[in-house]
Amino acid sequence: MILTLLSAAQFLLALDYSIVYVALPGIARDLDLDLAAAQWVVSAYAVPFAGFLLLGGRLADRLGPGRLFLGATLLFGAASAAGGLAAGGAVLLAARGVQGVAAALLQPAILGLLGSRFPAGPARTRALSVWGAVGASGLAAGVILGGVLTRYTWRWTFLVNVPVTLACTAGAAAWLLSATRAGRAEPGPLAPALLGTGAALGASLGLTLGGPPGWALVALAAVLLALTRPPGPRSLRVGAAAAALYMASVGSEFYVVTLMLQDRDGYSPLRAGLAFVPLAAMVTLGSSLTGRLVRRFGAPRTLAGGFALAALGLAWLAVTAQPALLISGLAHGIVYTSMFNVGSRDVPAAQQSSAGAVMTTAQYLAGAVAVAALTLPLRHGAYGPAFWATAAAAAAGALVALRRPAGD
Repeated sequence: MILTLLSAAQFLLALDYSIVYVALPGIARDLDLDLAAAQWVVSAYAVPFAGFLLLGGRLADRLGPGRLFLGATLLFGAASAAGGLAAGGAVLLAARGVQGVAAALLQPAILGLLGSRFPAGPARTRALSVWGAVGASGLAAGVILGGVLTRYTWRWTFLVNVPVTLACTAGAAAWLLSATRAGRAEPGPLAPALLGTGAALGASLGLTLGGPPGWALVALAAVLLALTRPPGPRSLRVGAAAAALYMASVGSEFYVVTLMLQDRDGYSPLRAGLAFVPLAAMVTLGSSLTGRLVRRFGAPRTLAGGFALAALGLAWLAVTAQPALLISGLAHGIVYTSMFNVGSRDVPAAQQSSAGAVMTTAQYLAGAVAVAALTLPLRHGAYGPAFWATAAAAAAGALVALRRPAGD
């Protein structure tokens, strides 16, 4: 039941990540927003999400991931309701900001519960496989459901979260509140998390703003990052690097393919969403297979093989779409699940939430950089170079995964 609950919460976060993209034109029309303001509907969520993950991880370690899960889920549901009922752009952007903060608290709580309730080894590998498969299906469901709901009103893309959060809240009250402050004396000091939060906020906001003010924030973020302590075991550093390269490779595939289908091929939002069904099915299959692959080959080799397969599929996408989408989708599922397996395995149970926050922060900051870099060729319709760039990131991920300590 706990795994079902955590998977449902991950489905919610994945759904909300992708569902809003197809709703942006309707939001802009109804609330009289120009294009720049409409883009902040995405950024108002992404900046606090990436920025507060490290603080969320430390709070989960200190307060207990079960308690934080309950509070963050309630906050996410309330913000979703406010966004769906918003009468103006300012209210909607504020609601999206609160959604981002709630997601930054909820994600490390989910990862902390996975790491503490399922011990390292086969149990955690199976749990991560199920969790990853459900989360991957949420990404695809967001694109498809967004296309369906926006045919009626964009408001349903927010209100659809409310019943899911209510169900997760009831489940948390029943099954997770017994997860008291595990490892109460073990979590590290709060100061490094605050410095890391400042660095992540500065980097994410700077990359979003761009220009001289944006680069000044990025430089400040680099200074703050230099003042923080390096993350714990080597496996966590490998996991964080893999998470960053995942987002720069198959993690950016949805973005590039969506633009290719709608801008180049003239697909409607609904048709584009339906075109992702085979890709999403392969992502889910890859996540489901990861447990068996890890048991047979080990987590680092599985991660390296997933990245190598991703490089092949993404390079093939530069030439043709259909078979390459299936290959890259399978690789996507393998990489996503195995990178968390690698990153969390040597981390103490009391610090699993912080470890998950480190990896997720690396993931989303890398995503911001990747989108900014990929936008340059995509502005000119150069989809081939964009896919080659993502393939290069996947190849780099395979090399990072293979550089493991002896005995892995």
